[in-house]
Parts: sequence; structure tokens; C-alpha cells
Amino acid sequence: PASAGATPPPLSASPGARPAADAGGLAPESASTLCYVPWFGWIASIYVLASERFRAERGARFHAFQGLYLFVVWLIVNQVLVPMFRMPFVPNLGWPLRMAVIGVGIYMVVKTSQRVRVVLPIIGELAEKSASEQN
Repeated sequence: PASAGATPPPLSASPGARPAADAGGLAPESASTLCYVPWFGWIASIYVLASERFRAERGARFHAFQGLYLFVVWLIVNQVLVPMFRMPFVPNLGWPLRMAVIGVGIYMVVKTSQRVRVVLPIIGELAEKSASEQN
């Protein structure tokens, strides 16, 4: 039996629910997911890495570094490999390479939103090393 002066919990609260991020903040899980959004994830990655709020969030920092490194892969594909494949003696593999990088980004958005930690080959290992280093 509840006391007469007690305030009932909000309707949105459910047993076992995690508290929401503070009023002006972004939850680490949401920030981690945003780091992989194709073409714009690098902005979220830089925000996470520069923010004092995420300094102790190793998981969010890992995803920020991995998302940033995935963006670097996109830049290498787009600015180096695609122009190289425009040469007459090299088969046109630019479009499939671009789609592969975008596909990996979308895959990472889905997996991260499901709270599954995926370590990508090479860049994932670099991201783990980078995230473990504290300033």
C-alpha cells in the first residue's frame, strides 16, 4: 500500500528500465550508433572523442575511433582507389568498393543499435588501442 502523500512513478518508467540520458546529453549507446552513419558519422565520432562527458566511456570511445577509421577508409576508397580504377587498363571496381564501405557502415549502425559490439578487421584493432589510451 502506497502512502497518501507519495508521488506515483512516471507512466513511461518500467521496472528494470535504464535511466535516460540527462536533459542536455546524448546517451553513450546512441552516440556509439551515430558514429557509423554513412557520410556523417565522423561528426559524431569527433564529438564523442572531444567531449569530456564521454572521456570515461570506453565503449563509446571505441565506436568513435572505429567510426572515424571507417570514414578514413571511405576517404581512401573515394579519393585514391576510385580515381585509380578510372584508368583504361584497370577494371572499374570503384562503385562496388564504395558500396562495400557504405554497407559496412549501415551494418555497424544496425549492430551498434542492437548493443552488439563488432570489431572490424584492422581498424577495429586500431580503435581498441586508441580507445584504451586515456589523455
